[in-house]
Amino acid sequence: MFDIGDKILYPMHGAGVIEKIEETEILGEKKSYYVLRISGRDIKIMVPVDSSMKVGVRPVASMEDVEEALVVLASETTEMSSNWNRRYRENTEKLKSGELNQVAEVVRNLSRADRKRKLSAVETKMLINARQILISELVLAGEMDVEEASKLIDQAVKGKTAK
Repeated sequence: MFDIGDKILYPMHGAGVIEKIEETEILGEKKSYYVLRISGRDIKIMVPVDSSMKVGVRPVASMEDVEEALVVLASETTEMSSNWNRRYRENTEKLKSGELNQVAEVVRNLSRADRKRKLSAVETKMLINARQILISELVLAGEMDVEEASKLIDQAVKGKTAK
């Protein structure tokens, strides 16, 4: 169980800080929820405490994990399926995993694919979401602002050494 003030990642949404833990009645059932403010975005999410581990909620990555993710961003692009539907499903599974390196892989591959040929609207939306998830975690793990995190990602994807 996490406490108020803890930095956690909620897969598919991003990293944030638990502002409070509240009991709320929804559809006649009382449950405890983490009220999470997502870093770098002006949104709050309520995550059920009892199912948080099942959906992949985890503590925010360490700086060592961030360094590994930057290496993933700078590494060779992995081959993606030419079938857009399969590619979309594979990338969605990586994002759902909540693993920092998997999210970094999606950002790297889609960013580079977008440079070669314009992505479809669906994949563009996925890239934007994946970047936001990655940025939110870098902001909290690396204690940087959104602009710094975004620049770090861009430099790594382009293969430039991150500072």
